[in-house]
Amino acid sequence: MSESQKMNFGMVGLGKMGANIVRRLERNDIKSVVLDLNPNSVAELVKEGSIGATDYADLVRKLSAPRLVWVMVPAAVTDSTIAAIAEHLSPGDTIIDGGNSYYRNDLVNSNALALKGINFVDVGTSGGVYGLERGYSLMIGGDSAIVQSLDPIFRALAPGFDSASRTKGRSGIPSTSEVGYLHCGPVGAGHYVKMVHNGIEYGMMAAVAEGLAIFEATKGGTPPYDLNIPEITEVWRRGSVVASWLLDLTAEALHENPTLKEYSTEVSDSGEGRWTVETAIELGVPAPILSTSLFSRFASRNNDDYSNRVLSAMRYKFGGHNESPKKV
Repeated sequence: MSESQKMNFGMVGLGKMGANIVRRLERNDIKSVVLDLNPNSVAELVKEGSIGATDYADLVRKLSAPRLVWVMVPAAVTDSTIAAIAEHLSPGDTIIDGGNSYYRNDLVNSNALALKGINFVDVGTSGGVYGLERGYSLMIGGDSAIVQSLDPIFRALAPGFDSASRTKGRSGIPSTSEVGYLHCGPVGAGHYVKMVHNGIEYGMMAAVAEGLAIFEATKGGTPPYDLNIPEITEVWRRGSVVASWLLDLTAEALHENPTLKEYSTEVSDSGEGRWTVETAIELGVPAPILSTSLFSRFASRNNDDYSNRVLSAMRYKFGGHNESPKKV
């Protein structure tokens, strides 16, 4: 990557992750041309040193060829956004999809862009709102030569070698995975790895939540332990085999409010959890924990009301067990 390219990077979508990716690159002397539907989001980053754009044509004009445009928009509009940007790009330019897209859509987008001579790279991006300081774990799919040319971008965004202790037995020059980014394979491979990553995340979150729910139910019951759940999460963070960043965030939330009353009991799900379960079924791979964690999110939204009423009706009909009717 030439110095002019390195200093000229386009970002479309300035939500919490998109904007912070721009900021992290700026810290590494990589300047961005930025675009968002919200002009205030653009103005905020312009104040911090980025170059603002008013539309796709303006964005492309302000980038040096060969251009690099990272798309970080909601999954529902990712494909249409990529197609719209491509209308203004030239052969040799590259589009990165850094959102949570379905890997099969990557293949469609890549083929469509290839007809125009435009490169496509998919980047599964993990780090959330903390990525600005912690860095982003990047799972990358695409042509090897193109991915290699983008190495300065990925290295700037990644957490770095010192973000974790080195795995026992590894030695020599750190691999990119040890820095925090990995070229997983051809187009689609990055989002495929990120998809399964998020499926695993569902299961880990569900396990922590269910365990703490047992503690909550213990209060005033049997056994007669009045357990301090915030303190339990704190002691688990230190030396426990279940220590994790998810547990760190849970402990933080419990410290702020042990009752968690400000949070909803309804838990949404995004595409990755569903796609992971669907893929497991297609491959014939048992994934009961990942599947159950997904279905429990459906149940949290009261999507099991009717089935529960059917169960109640059957119990009454065969055994005379009359549960109290639901109050409306």
